[in-house]
Amino acid sequence: MALVALIAVPSMAAAPAPITGRWKTDDGKGVVVMTVCGNKMCGRIERVLVKQPAGGQLDERNPDKAKRGRQITGLQIYWDLVPHGDGWKGEGYSPEDGRYYKAHLRVKGGKLTMKGCVSVFCRTVTWTKMS
Repeated sequence: MALVALIAVPSMAAAPAPITGRWKTDDGKGVVVMTVCGNKMCGRIERVLVKQPAGGQLDERNPDKAKRGRQITGLQIYWDLVPHGDGWKGEGYSPEDGRYYKAHLRVKGGKLTMKGCVSVFCRTVTWTKMS
């Protein structure tokens, strides 16, 4: 039994900080909730914090024209997030510019830093944990 405990400790120490919870975007425009989706993590826009047009903000810039009429509130923008080193990696989508990207997320304190890359072009944003 002691051997099992010794083996388990290193693997727990290597696990990245959890990303579960509600996060306010760096620009203050929204709240994203990160949660478990099956055996991976995902994230959805929980709430938009800026004035929206009548009927709500739509996913107007989506490259798939069939998806441009959907509401961004409730929209899944992160999926297939799995532990990777000291963070998480998976897929992401930005309704602001209609781009899909490879996502790399890392938590430090009450901040969630996300680096999104399309080809060789990357952008990093930092969100704040909400209580």
